[in-house]
Amino acid sequence: MHKLRCIAVDDEPFALDILADDMAKVPFLELVGRFSNPLDASVMLQREPIDLLFLDIQMPVLTGIQFLRTMAKPPMVILTTAYEQYALEGYELAVVDYLLKPIPFERLLKAANKAYDLYQLRQGVISEPTVTATAEPEPADFFFIFSEYREIKVFYSEVLYVEGLKDYVKIYTTGQTRPLLSRLTLKAIEAKLPVSRFCRVHKSFIVALDKISSFQRSRLYVGPREIPVGSSYVDHFEQRYRQ
Repeated sequence: MHKLRCIAVDDEPFALDILADDMAKVPFLELVGRFSNPLDASVMLQREPIDLLFLDIQMPVLTGIQFLRTMAKPPMVILTTAYEQYALEGYELAVVDYLLKPIPFERLLKAANKAYDLYQLRQGVISEPTVTATAEPEPADFFFIFSEYREIKVFYSEVLYVEGLKDYVKIYTTGQTRPLLSRLTLKAIEAKLPVSRFCRVHKSFIVALDKISSFQRSRLYVGPREIPVGSSYVDHFEQRYRQ
């Protein structure tokens, strides 16, 4: 297995230590440099081949975003920050992922896997799966929506619930701190979701059945969020949920 050569940049030594410890647990990541400011990191980036850069945003002298804009050919980048307001700007710069501190290890691992998949794709080492004549295609575990001027892949397993707002929907997921907003009707998004995993519980809400923590007849809870259950949906929902 090829190891991705990584460097990490963060002006907080404690944050660098935690990041380094977590990266050491991922077998295909190799941390070859750690820096407290991007100017020092730039020397290594110019001198050695680097596959992946873990980059903090809020730093003195030069922010991570500013540093990223100075690079003509940056490596793959995963942004790490305590501030979610930079997410859109980060994705406009084609970063691999955007991690909010404190970063859970499973979230870091997911971002690392995305980077590794992208590396393999760029290297042309991902082969097409062998399909025999009798093989049945596996159902996709994701769907696409158009949001923020781009096509976004959404995995069914990450969807918490969907809220309808007339001609728009908000899709709340485990991987995003804010909902994905797309110009779709709730009926249109319902057609994209497998009926075995999702249930319409209100004229304005669809929920993932496995994400429900508790319910009463007129309301249910997905984590701390209370979602109403419409009177015309309650019998069908209770039957589905108890199954």
